[in-house]
Amino acid sequence: MLSSRGLDNVQQLGLPWRFSPTPTYDPESNPTGLISFALAENRPMREEIVKYINQKVEFTLDSVSYRSSAKTTGRLPAAAAAHMSRIMKTYTPIEPEHVITADCPTSLGSMLGYNLAERGEGILVNRPVYGRFELDYGVEAGVQIVYADTATEEAFTPSAVDKYEQALTAAEERGVKIRAVLLVNPHNPVGRCYPEETLREIARFCNEHKLHLISDEVYASTVFETDDPTAVPFTSLLALDLRGLIDLDLVHVLYGFSKDFASGGLHLGFLISQNEHLRQACKMVMRLHSPSQVAVTIGTAILEDQVFVSSFIKKTRERLAAGYRLVTSKLDQEGITYIKGGNAGFFVYIDLSPFLPDDGVSVREREFALAQKLVDAGVFLHPGEEHSKDAGWFRLVFSHDENTLEEGLRRLLSVLKPTGNYVLA
Repeated sequence: MLSSRGLDNVQQLGLPWRFSPTPTYDPESNPTGLISFALAENRPMREEIVKYINQKVEFTLDSVSYRSSAKTTGRLPAAAAAHMSRIMKTYTPIEPEHVITADCPTSLGSMLGYNLAERGEGILVNRPVYGRFELDYGVEAGVQIVYADTATEEAFTPSAVDKYEQALTAAEERGVKIRAVLLVNPHNPVGRCYPEETLREIARFCNEHKLHLISDEVYASTVFETDDPTAVPFTSLLALDLRGLIDLDLVHVLYGFSKDFASGGLHLGFLISQNEHLRQACKMVMRLHSPSQVAVTIGTAILEDQVFVSSFIKKTRERLAAGYRLVTSKLDQEGITYIKGGNAGFFVYIDLSPFLPDDGVSVREREFALAQKLVDAGVFLHPGEEHSKDAGWFRLVFSHDENTLEEGLRRLLSVLKPTGNYVLA
């Protein structure tokens, strides 16, 4: 027999499309394999990071030990603090002692849920938003993700705070205590950055209600140039002078290697918080979520080599800009609606509601049916995962090499517009 927690988690495995299929496409060895436009991975830059690791990283006895020796134990927190201070342009430099290192930001989210809220309590987010937060904060901690019903455009404006207020009140009326607000900045899946004014208003809201403010900034260095004059530059929460806006013990920022350094498999993440009690609580849970010493060795080598980091980020931004131009030009050409103003992350948020099958079943089942048609054509977009207020919106990940991206778009359009010249051979 399983515990109630175990039974609840097992039920997640039975939810349709809860977990995405594995991409199998290879242009040479498996040209008919599945292309995934769902997995947010910086694929074009993986060769660069692997080459660096093979050529530049030297493993030591520390790399296979339980923990670093006294001589090297502070290197990674110091290097991470300096790196994050640079890319986030923090108002004051991040102190190494304010950095908690874990195996990934996902684990850190779970730890925040565990330490900031009781089981059954809530964390407030606007939507659309990255759908796996329900798992990150729910599987171990049992914390609910509570959605504020903002429209996509509205979510980036100060007026979104009104919707946070409404969601907070509604949650507490049904007995759910809200403990924190969670932001994703740059945003996933919309690919935009929050304006300073909006960040300040959300901080004031959190302070007024004594809510923790968690800013997930794992896409901090993936901001790229576009021709869109409305695109908002990235402003980290830590770039603001928060004094007088919010108690600094309520502010927590997440960062990691998975996106900026194309190395999700490395499993290395960071929490920045001035809240000493929270850091101590996280350290107690760290026994279950510590990074491997191999990852610590690799991460330290990378972050201490800022010449490489600068070059890597520059190449990442150039390749993301090229991928974004390719996808949006094709979407414009085909008349497919998407959220404009994107300049960050790996994705475009597209409206496929006109293409949902119209067979009388529920909206969610119609999304699932379209996803299955796409899989049958060899391309996958995750249905319903980003929890849009409106049906039919999908996140399209464009961080692929040009050939894979073009082939995936061809397969996508062969389903959406089968009368065009897109039919698979």
